[in-house]
Amino acid sequence: MNPKKKLKLAKWGANLVFGVISFVALFPIISLIISSFMPSSVLMRNGITLNINFNQLSLANYSYIFGKSAEYWTWYGNSLMISVLTIVLSLFFSSMVGYALAMYDFKGRNFFFLLVLFILMVPFEILMLPLYQLMITTQLINTYFAVVLPLIVAPVAVFFFRQYALGLPKELMDAARIDGSTEYGIFFKIMLPLMGPSLAAMAILQGLASWNNFLWPLLVLRSNDMFTLPIGLATLLTPYGNNYDVLIAGSVMTIIPIVLLFIFFQRYFVSGLTVGGVKG
Repeated sequence: MNPKKKLKLAKWGANLVFGVISFVALFPIISLIISSFMPSSVLMRNGITLNINFNQLSLANYSYIFGKSAEYWTWYGNSLMISVLTIVLSLFFSSMVGYALAMYDFKGRNFFFLLVLFILMVPFEILMLPLYQLMITTQLINTYFAVVLPLIVAPVAVFFFRQYALGLPKELMDAARIDGSTEYGIFFKIMLPLMGPSLAAMAILQGLASWNNFLWPLLVLRSNDMFTLPIGLATLLTPYGNNYDVLIAGSVMTIIPIVLLFIFFQRYFVSGLTVGGVKG
C-alpha cells in the first residue's frame, strides 16, 4: 500500500474513532432533546429514551414554557444575571490578584500564594457554613449579592491567572513606567489585553460553574422569584405531582447559553488553557 493510501486510511480510522467518541459523549444530550418532545405519560412509562415515535412527539412542552410559564423565564433571567455578574467580577478581581502575585515582589507574596493553594484544596462544602453565617450577619440572605460575592475571587482563577501572567514580559512594565504610566495603567492598558486567551478560557469555566451552581444558591435564596434556574426546575418535582415533561424541556433550554458562551470564546479557549497550564 502506498503512503497516500495509508494516510487516507489513517484519517478515515481517526474520523471513525472520534465520531464514535462524540456520539457516546453526546448520547445523554441527544436522548434528552428527543424526550423533551414527549408528553409526561410517555416519559413516566418509558423514561428518557432514544426511541422515536413521531405520533408521540409534540411541541406542547415548549409551548407551555414559552407561553404559560412566566416563572421559568424569571428563573432564567436570574441565572443569566448572576452568571454574567459572576463572570465579570471574577475575571476582574481574580486577574488583578493573580497578576499581582506573579509580577510584583512584595513582603508576604509567597504566603498569600500558599494561602490561595490551601483554599484551592479545601472543598467548598467545608466553607459553606462560615460563608452562610457571614451572609446572615451582613443581612444578605435572599439577595443576588449573597450568591455572587463568595465567588468573585475564585482560588482556581487566581492560580490560573498567576500562572499565565508569569509568562508575560516584565520589560513591558519597565518601558511603560519610563513613559510615565501608572501601575493601574500598565495593568489595564498593556497587560490585561495580553491576558486575553486566559480571560476567555476562565470566562467559559466560571460561566459554566455559575450557571450550574445549585447548592450555594439553594442555601441563600428564599423566595420563588429570586430562584436561579437549577433551583426553579427542581421545584417542579413535588410530592403532589412531577412535571417531568416541562422539566426536561426546560433543561434543554438551559444548554443554549453555555453553548453560545463556548462558541464565542472557543477560539481562545485551548490556547488559554495550554499557556496558563504550562507556565511555572
